[in-house]
Amino acid sequence: MREIPAALQDKLDSGVTTLCRCWVLRRPDGVVLGFTDHDEDLVLDAMPCRAGSGLDASEATARFGLQVDGGEVSGALADEALSEADLAAGRYDGATVETWLVDWSEPGLRVLLAVATLGEVRREDCAFTAELRSLAEKLAQESGRLYTAACTADLGDARCGVDRSGAAFQASGSVATLAGTSTFRADGLGDFADGWFTAGRLAFTSGANTGLASEVKLHAVDAVGVGVTLWQAMPEPIAPGDAFVITAGCDKQFATCRDRFANAQNFRGFPHIPGNDYVIGHA
Repeated sequence: MREIPAALQDKLDSGVTTLCRCWVLRRPDGVVLGFTDHDEDLVLDAMPCRAGSGLDASEATARFGLQVDGGEVSGALADEALSEADLAAGRYDGATVETWLVDWSEPGLRVLLAVATLGEVRREDCAFTAELRSLAEKLAQESGRLYTAACTADLGDARCGVDRSGAAFQASGSVATLAGTSTFRADGLGDFADGWFTAGRLAFTSGANTGLASEVKLHAVDAVGVGVTLWQAMPEPIAPGDAFVITAGCDKQFATCRDRFANAQNFRGFPHIPGNDYVIGHA
């Protein structure tokens, strides 16, 4: 239940028109941004909420029960804090958005309308529309341990136990030639076997994508050289000479864990669990 300050309630009852909305956005990397649809900047608890950013919100939906409420916020990529490169790089994925109803004549009079997470972001030219999902959306996410044949740990995490910091698991390389938007020939990886970096992680250390990373879809060694394919296109074009650091990957199969990493004792899957084919195998 929302607690509305008495002074704000009096203004609401009187039909006051000095109301606006403010959004406080908290990115997973710790960056906090504030915006408002008012025509002047406002300050909420020392957080500047920028005006003139082109932000506006749709009507929000609210339902009884555990259904996910939602809404949208849209705007132009005009504010210096909102860049198309940051949106494309995923820096806003999973961000928390607080929506406040504020009396702009006295910003201390305000009420928190909703706390949501940023969902799908659609971009077109210099504008964007972002979906806001209520906290009930977390109830739809899988949690806890799953009983699957594949491993549920990530290579190198605490549950896996493999040390990926050594030279055998990490290498530095550079882009030699491009073969597509997210496919290129690489220099510096000639000492590694075919597929060693498949399902691994590639982080650029120079070029237009410095500081950004992507999962490796395929690492292939052939007579021509070493080819690398990423799962997704980078926000900025990849160019020859771009340097990167690439880390080994794992397909999460028991045979790979046992034979490649000698880590069968830490395998976090159930490779011998019977599947659907076992049930119908006697028919």
